[in-house]
Order: sequence, then structure tokens, then C-alpha cells
Amino acid sequence: MVSSKKKIVLAIGMAFGVSASAQEPADGSATPAMTLGQITVLGQATGPLATRNVLTSVDVLQESRISSQAVNHNWQLFGQMPGVMLTQYGQGTVSGKISMRGFTGEGEINAVKLLIDGVPSNTNDGMMPYIDLVPLLDIQSIELVRGTNDPRYGLHNISGNANIVTKIGGNYRTVRAGYGSFATRDLQAAVGIDDGSFSQNYSIAYQNTNGYRAHSDAEKLSFSGKWFYSPDAGNSRYGLIVRHHDVTAEEPGFLTRAQARADRDQSMPHNATDGGTRRMSQVALQAETDLGNQLFWTAQLYNNDIDDRRFVTFSAGSSQQERIVAENHVGASTTLTWRPAPTSAGQFTVVGGLDTERQDNENRRYFTAARQRTELNRNQQFDFNTVGGFVQAIYKPTAALTITPAYRVDKLSGSFTNALNNRDSDINDYGLIRQPKISAVYKLDNGYSVYGNWGRTFQVGIGAASYKVNQANDLEPSINTGWETGVKFRPLQWVEGRIALWQQYATNEARRKINDPSNSSENIGETRRRGIDLQLNVQPTARLGIWVGAAVQRAVIMKADAASIDTQGNEIDHVPHLLYNLGVDYKVTDALRLSGSVAGQSSYYLNRQNNTDKFGQYFLVNASAVYSFSDKLDLELQVRNLANRYYEYVWLNGSETLHAPGNPRSVHLMLTGRF
Repeated sequence: MVSSKKKIVLAIGMAFGVSASAQEPADGSATPAMTLGQITVLGQATGPLATRNVLTSVDVLQESRISSQAVNHNWQLFGQMPGVMLTQYGQGTVSGKISMRGFTGEGEINAVKLLIDGVPSNTNDGMMPYIDLVPLLDIQSIELVRGTNDPRYGLHNISGNANIVTKIGGNYRTVRAGYGSFATRDLQAAVGIDDGSFSQNYSIAYQNTNGYRAHSDAEKLSFSGKWFYSPDAGNSRYGLIVRHHDVTAEEPGFLTRAQARADRDQSMPHNATDGGTRRMSQVALQAETDLGNQLFWTAQLYNNDIDDRRFVTFSAGSSQQERIVAENHVGASTTLTWRPAPTSAGQFTVVGGLDTERQDNENRRYFTAARQRTELNRNQQFDFNTVGGFVQAIYKPTAALTITPAYRVDKLSGSFTNALNNRDSDINDYGLIRQPKISAVYKLDNGYSVYGNWGRTFQVGIGAASYKVNQANDLEPSINTGWETGVKFRPLQWVEGRIALWQQYATNEARRKINDPSNSSENIGETRRRGIDLQLNVQPTARLGIWVGAAVQRAVIMKADAASIDTQGNEIDHVPHLLYNLGVDYKVTDALRLSGSVAGQSSYYLNRQNNTDKFGQYFLVNASAVYSFSDKLDLELQVRNLANRYYEYVWLNGSETLHAPGNPRSVHLMLTGRF
């Protein structure tokens, strides 16, 4: 923990800047991390190693680029971060998700570990419904780690992880009211009360919208409360976090290609009773404390609970389904950080951690007609448990060089019951899943540093595919071996950037069969994903900031499974070759700020056979203007998809393409007050 006397605020507007964490000096060129938005530097501390210290492509989106956004879902915030792909389903409670590093958002392989204040927040299949637990005004920052070298997490940490960091402590009162296209009404409030030893943070968000398509009304409510006690001038902190989210939404459904082109706003008659409800809760107890001058300890105990009920009809010729997911996950984790005094051989830091999660999952599906059940076609209950641990050493033999070896081990257990046939199955004996990792960064001078890393992560089957259902032999996990090398550069004080070359190679990769009654997976084979990431910030004046981000990537099946040998050498579906975004922020006067941004991607195939047309390409322009009447009152106008471009999400249902058109031009007006 850090005393408030050490806090320094560095405002750099919109641009990417140096990310100086609580564990590093303000000279952030020693790490590859970059930040979008205003930076708060907390000075030196004795706490655990921060995300910004992971020696890979790390991006931190700060509050200044979060709290002002007019979004319906928190996953949309990641669209400001380079190299992140947004998959926009547009189907009520199933709205969309993020992916990166050549993985897709189709729900077949969910490769990003989601955390909220360090609390694991994926569902059993790796999806991210919990991402909407956090009211927008409660978010302090979003930390995104790419690659395979972060040892802190195991399950779902295939291509990296994302941590939503919320406000804990501080004194503030913020209220925001908004109204926009499609009769979207938004009201949020956040309060922080902190006397130095006891802090309280509360936030609430309510949103109601008619949606841009017919039959897409949605209403949601989120609440967060946090209570933390620091008994010894900031050297320790103990707290309770409680969050809840409730949403009810209609689903407009998917359209055929002809229907989408004829009228993108319509919803077909067979979707008239589609929709769902989702209730989620998260409770966490957290503790952190100094154990002398060289040791720092953290621990947490958490409970995640979700009840998701959805009625969906994919096409006119298919039956409506009622899908029920009820999951309860209880977990705990602890870390110990040791910082001995520097020696003649250099400076050392050693971090060790243990974690476990116990999952109780229920998954049922019914065939229905206008929400009336006609047949039960899935009834599964499965326990899925993880135990993992890691050790990591940070060694600085010189001021310019940092070397970070790490090792992680995970063990899975559990059982599966298919209540349709009363058969029980044990989990595959994956053994000890070993994941060695190593990273290094060398600071050439104050303006340049080079870095590289290598590591392994793992993937196992989703749902029933994790268990020995209809098989005698145990399956092995798919091991992702990845590396990255890059340069972070700052040739001038107002120019900063990062170039990274990366690759991930997976053995016996498996993915979930979409819409499969048995909730099983299929084997793809050996896959290779590789790419180049570029990020650049230019801030020639205090009033003008320009940033650019691009990711060129390719995902290929190197050795196909015997059952699909015709896919060998083909591209993995739904992976665009190019993702890009750029933006400009201009402060016209002290009261008026203008912003503009562009985001886009290239097209992709819809299947592994690569015999479909290509879809998914888009180029969208957003703009906003903020006028500050005072330091306590702002009025903001945002226009999304300024050019009203048509774009869509498309997937292949057998031989038929199904289309979900994206939002047309929308206008939002927001008034924010601080008291």
C-alpha cells in the first residue's frame, strides 16, 4: 500500500503514455507496458508486482477513456485497445465478447482470462457475462495482458488476461444522466467515502433501451459496494466487495443474407418470443499486508453465482430452445512477495502463489414453442475444480536488464452427470499441467528498450468434453507454446510506440461444437497463430494527441485432425488478417474538447474448409465533443458510426449464413456532475 502523500497525478490527455506502476519508478521505459488515458503514479511501494510489470504487450486503459463512454456493455470499452477483436452478436443478453491474438469470439475457444479486481470472472466455458457486473463509473482502469508468459493465472489464460480494476478508497461523488438513439436512457451514480482508515465505495447503474432493431428492448441494473479497512496507515488493507447485475432483454434474432440487406432493423416472426434474463452476483473478501520490510502477502476468497435463462430460435426452420445455465464458483488465492536487499549480484524479487476454484455447474436445454417446453434435450450437472500454483523470480543483474523466469502448475478434477441417461463420468486425467515461462527486457537508453518472452499455457475441453464421456482413455490438454519479441521506443518526448512480433503454436486444439445437444467439442489439430502488433502515440502539443494501433495476424491449421484432414493448411474461421484503430483528441479551449476515432477489421471465412464467402469487414468512425461548464459539470455529445456504415456479425449454421446487423448511426447526450 502507498501513502496518499506519495500520489502524483500526471495528465497526458488521450495519448498512450508511460505506465508507471506502484512497483516501478516513473521511468516506464523499463517495461513494455503502455497506457491510454490519464496516468496516476503512486510512487514506490512494497506491494505485489503489478500487471504493468509483466514483460509482454500490456495495455492499460485509464478512467479518462472509460467513464465518458456511451456503451451498452462493458466489453465495448475494449474497442479502444489495439489488437482486440470485438465479436458483436447483438442478441439480447448474449451481446458480444472480446478476443485477441488470433483467437475468435465465437464461443468455441474462449482464450482470455477475465478478472474483476483480481477475482476470476469467467463462466465454466470461459465466456464473459460477468464483465457487465461493474457499473461504468466504478471502473478505475482496464489492464490487458497479451501472450503466454504471465504465470499468475491458469485456466482460460490461453492468449492472455484482462483485469477490470475498480475504485477502492477516495472521496468523490459523481452522477451521470444520458439519453440517446433508440430511446436509450442511462443513469449512473458513484460515491467514495474515505477517512484514511476506513473506505466505502458505492456505485449503481440503470439502463433502458428500445434497441436499434425491432424486438430488442433491454433493461438492466448493476450495483457495487466495497468496504475496506486499513488499520496501520496504509500498510495493510482488508475488505469486502459485493456486486450484483440483473438484465432482461428481448432478442431480435438472426437474419438471412437477403433479409439483412433488405432491412437491417427488422426481426422475423419466429423470433417474437425470444429473449432472456440474467442474474449475476459476486462476493469477495480480500486482504493484503506488509510482513516486515521485505515480505508482502495477499489473499482472497470469492463466490461467483450466475443464473442465465434464454429463449432462442436461430432460423425459421429450427425449433425454439430454452437454455438454462446455473453456476456457482467458489475460489481462493494467495500470493507472497519477497524483496530482499540488493546484493553485489543484483536485485532480486521472488513471488509465489496458490489458487483454487470449485465449480458447481448445471446446464439444461429444452425444445420449446412460444416459451412452452415440449422436450428436454440436455440435462447436465458437472463439478469442475482447479488447483494451481506458480513461482516467479525477477532478477535485475544491472539497472538496464531484467530477467523473469517463472513456472506454473495446474491440476484439474471433477465429475460429470448426464441426467438424461443417468450416466456419470470422471474428468480426464490431465495430470500436472506444467507451464514454464521466461521473459526479459533490456533498456538500451532512456528512449528505447527491447524485450522478449517465451511461455506455455493450456486449454482443455469445454463442458462435457472435459470428461470421459463415451471414451475409455484420458485426453491430454492442448498446450500453447508462445513467444513474443518487441521494441518499445520513445525517440522524442512527444513520440512513443511499441512494435511486437508474436506466435502461438497449439497441440491437439479442441473447440466446442456450437449448438451441440451433448455440449461436446471437436478436435482441430495443431494450430499456429502469429502476427505483428504496432502501437504509436504522437502528442506534438499539450492540446493535440494522436494514436494508432494495428494488428496483422494469421491463424492456420498446421496439422489437421484425421476426421477433418481437408482443413490442413487452411485458415481458422472468423480470424481477420487486420485489426486497426486510430484516434485524435484536440483540446480547442480549456472548456471544449473534441475527439474522433476510427476502428476497423478485414474480412474472414466462416468455416475451416474456407469454402464460404468472406464476411466481417468494417470501417467505423466515432466522434465526440465535451464542454465543461466548470470543473464539476460536463456535457458530452457522442456520435457512433458517424457515416452510418453497414456492418454485421455472421456465422454459418450448417449451409446457411446467419446475419446480425450492427448498430447504425447513434447519437448520445450525457450530463456528468461531480460534487
